[in-house]
Order: sequence, then C-alpha cells, then structure tokens
Amino acid sequence: MHKLRNSTRKGTKMKKITTVILVLALCFSVFASAAAEKTSADKDYSTYSLEDLKKVITTKVSGKFTVATSPDYAPYEFYAVAADGSLQLAGFDMSLAQYIADFLGLELDVIPMDFDGVIAEVGMGNVDAGIAGLSPSPDRADAMEFSSIYYAGSQAFICLSKNADKFQSLADTNKAEYKVGVQTGSIQVGLAKTNSPNADIVELAKVTDIIAEVLNGKLDGAYVELAVAQSYAKNYPELKAALNVPYESEGNVVGIKKGNLALLEGVNRAIAQALKDGSMDDFVAKANELSSGEIYEGLIK
Repeated sequence: MHKLRNSTRKGTKMKKITTVILVLALCFSVFASAAAEKTSADKDYSTYSLEDLKKVITTKVSGKFTVATSPDYAPYEFYAVAADGSLQLAGFDMSLAQYIADFLGLELDVIPMDFDGVIAEVGMGNVDAGIAGLSPSPDRADAMEFSSIYYAGSQAFICLSKNADKFQSLADTNKAEYKVGVQTGSIQVGLAKTNSPNADIVELAKVTDIIAEVLNGKLDGAYVELAVAQSYAKNYPELKAALNVPYESEGNVVGIKKGNLALLEGVNRAIAQALKDGSMDDFVAKANELSSGEIYEGLIK
C-alpha cells in the first residue's frame, strides 16, 4: 500500500511537471508570435528596392489594391456622364488611385460608399486604402496610416450669391437662426463646431445633398473643401464660396490599412513620382475640366 501511494504521488507530480512545461511552451509561442508581429510592424521598408517592395505588397494585398471612395465630391471623385449617357468614375483621386495601382503592379478595385463608410472600412481593415479627399487628423490616426500629402486643399464656407453680404467673416456664420451644413464624418464637422458653434449644424451623408439644401434655401450655408466649392460654383452660378476657412492640415492624404507599412511605403513612392513627373497636376486639370461638364454625384445602384 505504501508503495502504491508513493507511485500515485510520483504520477501526480509528473502530470504537474508536464502541465507546467506545456504552459511555458504556450507562453513562449505567444511571445514569439507577438515579437514576430512587432518586428514585421516595425520593419523599415524604405531600404527595399521597388521590385522587392512590390513582392511584399503583392503578398499582403493578394495582387489587388482595394480602395474605398465616396463619389459625391467633385473634382476629387464623381461620375462623369459620357455622350451616350453612361457613367464613368472620375476625379483626380480616382486617377491617383489608378496611378498607384499601376506603379505597384496591382489591379485596382474601387468600392464606392458614403464618406463615413470610407473611414470605417479602412479602420476595420476591410479595404487596403481610402482615397476620398481625406485630411489627416488625430481622431483618424487610430483608424489608418497616413500617406504623404498629395494635394494641398483649402476649406471654404459657401452660400447663395445673393446672401454673400451676410457673411463678411466667419463670426457672421455663428448665429442661432442659421442652419449650416457639413458632411458626416468630415473634418468640416469640426470646422463648423469651431467657427459656428451657435448655429444649427446639420450633418448630411452626401455633399450633393448639402449643395441641394443650400440651393433650395433649407441651409443658410455650408462648410466644404474649396476645390469642391469652386467646382459647384461653375455649374451653379447662384452659389458662392463666400469665405476662406483657416485649417491647420497641410492637405490630403491616402488612408492606408493600419499596420500595412509596406503598402504605405509603396503608396508614398507612387505619390512622390506622380508629383515629380507632373501627373498629379494633369489629374487635377482633367478632373476640373470634367467636373464642369455633365456629372453625377452619389452612389449608383
């Protein structure tokens, strides 16, 4: 009996030792995996040749560059109406998206959606990038990586031309009786809250809806990007960009899926090349020309 008890104790001890070894092995595996992930995330891809960088990127994105955009923001992104009535996704953001895809040897896949959806989809990692007139801001930094600046935009307050005299300064927009429009999820929301806190700030999903509401008098004015304001003013002379709105951002960026530093490096190289070879200037000029013609803005079924 004594020997049996001793044998049982030894068996129990061996089980405990085995359990400890398994736990230690599991912990080591987890730590090793975390270390590998951290090493990958911290990798400096700036030293890679373009060909080697392309190989890494192709593996990470499976050969496709999926881009979320919001096609209600001419001249950035919109639908140009051809002579036969067909719609073609256009705008200098879309031209840049194609340029980046070609530069990296990827197939471009553009997914149109509402603007706030663009930020959400990039943040959830459902798309590789968002190209939709995005400005870098602290509240977006947790959702995406920011590329280098590809276009230096400005902000404006628009209203009906006949009402422009009412808005001599941004302080004039800050009245409780005014309804001021902004696009949901945009940096213009913050601009409105800063400059027109006492006004009734109305958030709408599409810039087209905002413009329509200003035109029919349901909104007294709206905060939009200056290039967009100028594009609409060409088509609707009754609109006017009445005020320039100070904004500390330097311009527009491509939002990249968080942690994909290889793609970030590739996109930055493509942007640098597009700026250097004059392609970006051509994209903007062509987009401005197209947006002054017949266009459609918004999602199509």
